[in-house]
Amino acid sequence: MAAKKIGFLSFGHWSPSVHSQTRSAADALLQSIDLAVAAEELGADGAYFRVHHFARQLASPFPLLAAVGAKTRRIEIGTGVIDMRYENPLYMAEDAGAADLIAAGRLQLGISRGSPEQVIEGWRYFGYTPAEGQDHADMARSHAEVFLKVLQGKGFAEPNPRPMFPNPPGLLRLEPYSEGLRQRIWWGASSNATAIWAAQLGMHLQSSTLKTDESGKPFHIQQAEQIRAFREAWKAARHPGEPRASVSRSIFPLVDDRDRAYFGQNGDSEDHIGFIDGNTRSIFGRGYAAEPDVLVNQLAEDEAVAEADTLLLTVPNQLGVDYNAHVIEAVLKHVAPALGWR
Repeated sequence: MAAKKIGFLSFGHWSPSVHSQTRSAADALLQSIDLAVAAEELGADGAYFRVHHFARQLASPFPLLAAVGAKTRRIEIGTGVIDMRYENPLYMAEDAGAADLIAAGRLQLGISRGSPEQVIEGWRYFGYTPAEGQDHADMARSHAEVFLKVLQGKGFAEPNPRPMFPNPPGLLRLEPYSEGLRQRIWWGASSNATAIWAAQLGMHLQSSTLKTDESGKPFHIQQAEQIRAFREAWKAARHPGEPRASVSRSIFPLVDDRDRAYFGQNGDSEDHIGFIDGNTRSIFGRGYAAEPDVLVNQLAEDEAVAEADTLLLTVPNQLGVDYNAHVIEAVLKHVAPALGWR
């Protein structure tokens, strides 16, 4: 397997339970910053965060991304993913530009049409309704296309002839503007068709631990085929630069008693089939928990991990910063070198 970037992906779960080390929204946010700092010190390449609304998880990404950007110097900072059904693309472009400037151009923003949420049609509470003839997925893609357009930094707004402050000549763009951010937008795709659509628009690809079941083949093979289709579409579109593709995995090297207590009886060693929205048949990929030498052999057979240039480790954030840093370090130290990832 080729060398690859390795980061973590946190959903930022929190619970007031005495068994959780992340008992409030404040805990989830502050511990996310601390884990990003720890991951950078360990040599990891990325700190990524999931966005879910109406849930005891991370929800408003840009204050967190800005704080992580201010506390770190090297690590990539991203999302996996922001649900575009809930977003005002112009306001989002301002927030993203500000966070990227604070981070000195390290943002890698993953966006998508989103997954089933905690409430029915939650985007309606945010003031968004699909246009006539569209559904919620169409609305998400429409929001994404507007977002991508304004990130180009071209002027589009007619200036006031008597402004409060002097304007530069011509039409006005959104500010703050961060050069290069448009080239660091990713699309979270569950199907091959949306992966191809993302490539045609010049977005990178994020593929998670679930995918639309399009062939009945094992998850990792379907996901590898999706990545290859994405890269072919990027090439056909003649975009400059190299496309990037990430996959996420739950990987737990069993190197001490804590690991064995938490994950030694891992039962998620096979793919699963489910219906994520009631209609679409989806395949859910397996998790990995074993002694490092066993993990190396198992992961060497994962075709999608081999195809991806970026691997995101999904972390159990309620087990605390110290333990999650330990998991990241164990992968970097005991697994990655043997697979040629480092």
